[in-house]
Amino acid sequence: MRPKSSAAKPAPKPRVAAKLGNQVRIIGGMWKRTKLKVVDAAGLRPTPDRVRETLFNWLGQDLQGLRCLDAFAGTGALGFEAASRGAAHVTLVEQESQLVEQLKRTQTQLDAQAVSIQRGDGLAALRHAAAGSLHLIFLDPPFASNLWEGALTAARKAIAPNGQVYLEAPVAWGAEALAALGWTLHRHLKAGAVHAHVLRPLAAQSHATAAMAIAGHAPASPSLVQPAGAQP
Repeated sequence: MRPKSSAAKPAPKPRVAAKLGNQVRIIGGMWKRTKLKVVDAAGLRPTPDRVRETLFNWLGQDLQGLRCLDAFAGTGALGFEAASRGAAHVTLVEQESQLVEQLKRTQTQLDAQAVSIQRGDGLAALRHAAAGSLHLIFLDPPFASNLWEGALTAARKAIAPNGQVYLEAPVAWGAEALAALGWTLHRHLKAGAVHAHVLRPLAAQSHATAAMAIAGHAPASPSLVQPAGAQP
């Protein structure tokens, strides 16, 4: 009988899972106070609780019947918050695979049947959305990116006439830059490094007038100062 080898077999390597760091909580609606796990991923910057609370005070506590798109979902906190408050359908779009997997786990945890999750490019999702099909669009791209102008342009086509856009950026967007892209500023809040805006679409005639007024000027870009008349 062959003696057993004394050499220990190497232990199998454990699977490397995405690290789960902090948590965010849903502020209101049917999942109020539910905590969502946040993947520890480079560049991920969840919208602070204070900003989300103010945002949904502006948007309203009841989002029944609204169709929403969170184009750069990240943690999904904005989209899940909208679904918690009764939105008819919320699409979460995210490019990073580990974030998509966590979004799916959160969807299962909440049994969020009104939420669909897509792995892909948020800008492309906006461009492919049917004209006037969305009532609420969340635009919170990575601060290191340069996606705001393209996202606002695509969102203008996708938004319903009475719809709204939430824009989160490292600088305040001024009225002229927004008007050039077809938007008017409804609300603005600065919280730390975050500038939170709620935008509404300009009427087609007003949009055309604004575009003519800036013809020959430099392309639209955000102002580095708080827009005149903006209110927290």
